[in-house]
Amino acid sequence: MANVHLVDGTFELFRCFHGAPRHTNAGGEEVGAVRGLLHTLLSLLKGLKTHLGDASPAYLAVAFDPLPAARGGTATDPGTLIRRQSGLALDVVRALGIPLWPMVRFQADDALATGANRLVADADVEQVVICTTDTDLFQCIREERVVVLDRIRKAITDEARFRERYGIAPWQFPDYLALVGVPAKGLPGIPGWGPKSAARMLAAHGRIEDFPATDDWTDLPRRRRLAAAFVVRRDEALLVKRLARLRDDLPLDCSLPALAWRGLDDERLRKVVAKAEADDLWERIERWSG
Repeated sequence: MANVHLVDGTFELFRCFHGAPRHTNAGGEEVGAVRGLLHTLLSLLKGLKTHLGDASPAYLAVAFDPLPAARGGTATDPGTLIRRQSGLALDVVRALGIPLWPMVRFQADDALATGANRLVADADVEQVVICTTDTDLFQCIREERVVVLDRIRKAITDEARFRERYGIAPWQFPDYLALVGVPAKGLPGIPGWGPKSAARMLAAHGRIEDFPATDDWTDLPRRRRLAAAFVVRRDEALLVKRLARLRDDLPLDCSLPALAWRGLDDERLRKVVAKAEADDLWERIERWSG
């Protein structure tokens, strides 16, 4: 039985940009985030294979959001500096022999959701681990077969922990977000609705579309106020729900053979390490090699 790790590469790149030391290479290019990405993905590989020569298979993929080439922007603007490193970041994944899912029309989240949806139906897959801190991916959780791993905190969210936190099933999460909102992501929610009222209604009725006539909300505290707000914002909430739901049907090859780790691409890795001036990576690889 296989365990598969699906990694949010965009998050990893941003995390490395803000968490790793800045570094400008001899060509005047900022490569600090790429240097960090090399190290964090190597750490992931070392966690999957205790020894570089270990013959046991490892399965994983890294997905990236569309990151268009930076045009304009200042030399100190974080968004510009990250986009300027995006091409080399993709080469890092290729050089490490990891299957790559670069998105064009969709987002990395949609790729991860597609992978989880396909792999959970594969009888040869024991567990899918989605590596991200983006709570949108919580909607993909299925019991202990699909879980979300926060690699920073080393915290795993499975269905039991999700239900304990939110009081609903993972598949109801887009409905929950539509009711409660996430201001940081531009999801407005319905005024007056909070986690408890949303969880209570969803636990009782399943989906927003299945909420009964507001006269029947007899078991909901502050029901008149909440019902009035819901009537006004129902169509908007349904739109937000559709926006919050991830695509899980992208045309990706999610088979185990396609996700098998291919080993390090030595020639490509030497070029990437040289451009990123990340020579300290070789010592880690030597120790991994034994």
